[in-house]
Amino acid sequence: MAVKIPRVYPQEQDPKVRSTNFEEVCYGFTSEEAILEASRCLDCKNPRCVQACPVNVQIPAFIRELKKGDVEAAAAVIARDSALPAICGRVCPQETQCEGSCVLGIKGEAVSIGKLERYTADTMRAMGKKVKVEVQPSNGHKVAVIGSGPAGLACAGELATRGYTVKIFEALHTAGGVLSYGIPEFRLPKEKVVVAEIQNVKDLGVEIETNVIVGRTVTIDSLMEEDGYEAVFVGSGAGLPNFMGIEGENLNGVVSANEFLTRANLMHAYQSDADTPIYVGHRVVVVGGGNVAMDAARTAKRLGADVTVVYRRTEKELPARVEEVHHAMEEGINFSFLTNPTAIHGDEKGFVTSITCVKMELGEPDEGGRRRPMVIEGSQHDIDADVVIMSLGTSPNPLIKMTTPGLETGRRGTLTATADGATTREGVFAGGDAVTGAATVILAMGAGRRAAAAIDAYIQEKNK
Repeated sequence: MAVKIPRVYPQEQDPKVRSTNFEEVCYGFTSEEAILEASRCLDCKNPRCVQACPVNVQIPAFIRELKKGDVEAAAAVIARDSALPAICGRVCPQETQCEGSCVLGIKGEAVSIGKLERYTADTMRAMGKKVKVEVQPSNGHKVAVIGSGPAGLACAGELATRGYTVKIFEALHTAGGVLSYGIPEFRLPKEKVVVAEIQNVKDLGVEIETNVIVGRTVTIDSLMEEDGYEAVFVGSGAGLPNFMGIEGENLNGVVSANEFLTRANLMHAYQSDADTPIYVGHRVVVVGGGNVAMDAARTAKRLGADVTVVYRRTEKELPARVEEVHHAMEEGINFSFLTNPTAIHGDEKGFVTSITCVKMELGEPDEGGRRRPMVIEGSQHDIDADVVIMSLGTSPNPLIKMTTPGLETGRRGTLTATADGATTREGVFAGGDAVTGAATVILAMGAGRRAAAAIDAYIQEKNK
């Protein structure tokens, strides 16, 4: 029966309307739509979707409750493994994780697991209800967490349920990390979703202190030696932008996607009365093809610019989520595939006027398995632009490494850590983008939870 029911798609804002506002694109399921979509689940005896979820949410179990219309029971199932369901339901790449492993997807369309998770969390919030999570009595041990992004929140929440006193130290003035500064409002509403789900973690007893730069305000050594923290988890993310090193990158109007999105999201620079302005101009070129590039392009479009994304491979190789690319194209974002910048030009006042690019063709696969882009001779051409947004990946800020003796890093500045987060410094654990480089919210959460288990084992062993 489930196989015969077509996948249910929730309604979305009209592309022409939403490209002019910052309201959420997808409206989410109605209760009728959610129950119908939930009824498609086969409730597999060997649920591959659970294995494919980095935090191992018991997906068939929560969907089983939704089939009965019991949202509270469904939320309770999810809460065993995730404190951020409304966030994960919106921004996780389900198509390559849980939904990508759904049996129904082999010959048809997978169950819409992400949107069912979102529906569950949104409905609980609309009803004013919260899942009561069991928290063990205090065990008398303290752990510090650096960074309030998904890795830090997941680690802190897990440790709190195990009885630890946990404090998160956040460098910025608002908690949430990439959830607050990196993902646009139209994909992830801040007050309605992010603030509410961070409160879920606080409700477990976790304290969050903002405006603390570890390496300047405090150090890992001072936290452990002076403040009594027995272990530290580093979930500081990867916020240092990469650039191409081409001519003209220092011109006015060339920005990293990180800076552009931080101004728009955290500083509300898209509002006319904001203290922090944002310069968009009329013609924006976004360099890159990941989710961050899509976010920057779609934000610039909403701020009134004509936007072109240049990417050196084809649409097939775009690393961004298919849904985000589809939405960008619907909203009128231009794409120039097999195109790579070589220089940026400006006027006498130092402001960007154009960007020179060359056309590419795909050659043999590189060490990562993707076909290597090769320059087509004589293909040089210019694209008019006022602003160039570089979205070429990020690296961890080196400040923590520089101020923490014994902490080793890899070639790209990422912290060296084992699968369970143990670094080369005793008592210091790490996970998320600080270890892997820029990745996904749910992978960071998985790393945070694994590290929490390792920290628990470390402290218990040390205090035998």
